Amino acid sequence: ANTLFNIWIKYKPRLPEWYYNERLVKVGDTLAQIKEYKLALLQCYERYLQQFVSVNLDDVMEDVQRFKSAFFPNGVRDKNAALMFHALQARNVCIYEMVCSRDRNLQNPESLQTCLNALTSLRLTMQVALPQENLCWLIYNGTIHIYTICRHLMVMGQSAKVLEYLLWASICMESSIPLLSVHYLTWRATLYTAVSQCYFDCQAGIHGEIFARRGLIKIDELKQLEDISSSLEHTETEKIFREATLKMSVMIFKRAVYESRRNLNSIRRESKVNPRKAVNLSWPRTTTERLLVAMFDSAAAQFLAILEALSDRSRNLLPPHPPVPEEMQIRDVTSELFSAGLEILSGNCLKKQKHLVRSLDLHFILVENIFVITAGEKGVSGDAAVKFVKLAFSYEEWNVFYSAFEFVDNFLQAQDDPTWKKAELELKLLTLMQPVVFPGKFERSFSIADRGISKGGSTHRGSEKTQAIRKESLKPGDPFRDLMILATTVFSCVSTTEQNVHPDKEILVDVVMCLWQKCKTELQQIQMSGSHCLDYIHNHQAYQWVHILWIMNEIIEKSNIADTNVMFAEITLCLAAILENIADS
Repeated sequence: ANTLFNIWIKYKPRLPEWYYNERLVKVGDTLAQIKEYKLALLQCYERYLQQFVSVNLDDVMEDVQRFKSAFFPNGVRDKNAALMFHALQARNVCIYEMVCSRDRNLQNPESLQTCLNALTSLRLTMQVALPQENLCWLIYNGTIHIYTICRHLMVMGQSAKVLEYLLWASICMESSIPLLSVHYLTWRATLYTAVSQCYFDCQAGIHGEIFARRGLIKIDELKQLEDISSSLEHTETEKIFREATLKMSVMIFKRAVYESRRNLNSIRRESKVNPRKAVNLSWPRTTTERLLVAMFDSAAAQFLAILEALSDRSRNLLPPHPPVPEEMQIRDVTSELFSAGLEILSGNCLKKQKHLVRSLDLHFILVENIFVITAGEKGVSGDAAVKFVKLAFSYEEWNVFYSAFEFVDNFLQAQDDPTWKKAELELKLLTLMQPVVFPGKFERSFSIADRGISKGGSTHRGSEKTQAIRKESLKPGDPFRDLMILATTVFSCVSTTEQNVHPDKEILVDVVMCLWQKCKTELQQIQMSGSHCLDYIHNHQAYQWVHILWIMNEIIEKSNIADTNVMFAEITLCLAAILENIADS
């Protein structure tokens, strides 16, 4: 920083002002590309901007007129305006990245507010630049920056606070004539989808559906214009329009599949399809499957719609729980969605339809009348399949969970990429968590393996392995056994030197919290025994509980999740207290 500071001081009086300013911003861009955001912010972007403003830069962002008079005294048509706009945008990006580097989970309220201030500043910059068509590139870049920050905040549960900014980004894309071309339609549809998702996150699904339908209208309007005079290859434009339409249709289906059932009279409720008999029924078998077929022309698109309809940001992986009990119609729809997803994953729906249509977002291929999951361009998306299994666990759809696990695990074990090994470990942890969370509850009643569709030896071996896992979960006896298996498995996962195969921190947090809740009472009894700690441990055979506590503490340390939950401090303090009591015994 000092070296760069001295360079700027040394060369500023020797260079033309315009050249100096361009180099200043260019060096900032280079530093940002190598993730030196603080240096780029302080020694480049803000150094450039402070030539025009003597007060705090954030104070100028509060009023549009003050903003324009400070940074654009000669108007936005000035030859230096583009450089100024770029520096203003880059400054906000650096501020956001610096927040992420020190507080990725936005646990500090100031971190969240800083991100919101960056969004406000980006919006103000775009507002001033929007009337100038020659600055459309800046509007486009601004929408990307806003989307990036908003998606992060949405994951952190702040959808209500970022909705207005995503709406603004969408409107900007519609208001800039150069950005209305087909070339930018895919990005515009992505913004529309984000807005709809925000509404769903805010429990305002009707507005999410309305906005998605509005997006469909906008896409259709552009398609009509494009049909009149197309500058791109017909196949290319068709692909773009199909992808954009699919995104909007999925968001519409997300609400329509549930609301259509709510509107039905309870007397007209259909009886559930028995999974053992479902294999003999023709696709589509249920109201949900009929809606899928009506709205989507390929199994790939149907599978994507199922995933989106089941996804809910307010639902965590743990504790798993079914939909709201009092809404039986919703529970029926959820079960039907899982049943349809499993049917697609197994390939049975394709065998019944006797045809195959390729989609854009997910690709399927029919091989010997069976769907196969692949990591390449063809086949069921591995990521989508893994997500489906996790959703089944979250909803307590145990039959679907174990049946889908069988298919997905066969695929994962055949892959060498660390990404898939990580997914394999995560699914393994879920199978071990099920008997811990619901000891003795699960009873195997149905499996895809029962349908006899296994081909060769791989699927059969997968079936044997899956059933072995189920039997393991059903073994009666000391509940500590399941806890110890889960704890030692997680410990081995985080102990490997290959960081890229470690399970996601969210799953690790859930597992540790689960272990702590199961062991907490016993451990507190040991802790309260004071100087008689060793006697208590010996008399109550409590060594195992202390062992699990030690493993939990090691997992927290090795996976760097200590700052994600205040409860982890209690775990560490409990271990320290027990060790002190043992030392004093």
